[in-house]
Amino acid sequence: MDLHATKAMVCASTLKPYANMDPAPPIADRLRRWLGRKPRTPLPDHIAFGRWGEREAEKFLRRQRYRILYRNFRAPGGGEVDLVCRDKPEDTLVFVEVKTRATEERGRPADAVDYEKQRLVARGAMAWLRLLNFPDIRFRFDIVEVLATTRDNPEITLIRNAFPLPEYYVY
Repeated sequence: MDLHATKAMVCASTLKPYANMDPAPPIADRLRRWLGRKPRTPLPDHIAFGRWGEREAEKFLRRQRYRILYRNFRAPGGGEVDLVCRDKPEDTLVFVEVKTRATEERGRPADAVDYEKQRLVARGAMAWLRLLNFPDIRFRFDIVEVLATTRDNPEITLIRNAFPLPEYYVY
């Protein structure tokens, strides 16, 4: 049997030699700058507690058939929205402010959403709508109260259409 023809059938490499195709350096070399890095300083307790409340509110809203579109939206010209959502059953864009409290000693969490906070959320909402080129879409402002007497089972309340768009915003 003649096997000399088999040698001629070997495929040549399809890769062309490039100057930047050196062997990859070991992973440890790539991560060396991270190995000597100091750990991130922990968040202050009240910030960490607020973020926990936002995560709990997000889980709650998903169970209510909301779709989370964005978290912690910050508008370039000022304004902020904790959660931007779509209320699927009502087909409405919802701007959500989340307020978390450990106790009700100083009132309900929603009481902290005063006129100034409403203006800040509305400013963020208007910036979001500008990004969408002001479509003809229904939207509203909701508040989610997270009352965490125990972390295992927080009391979560949804206040739909909690406040109107301030009059000086024309939409």
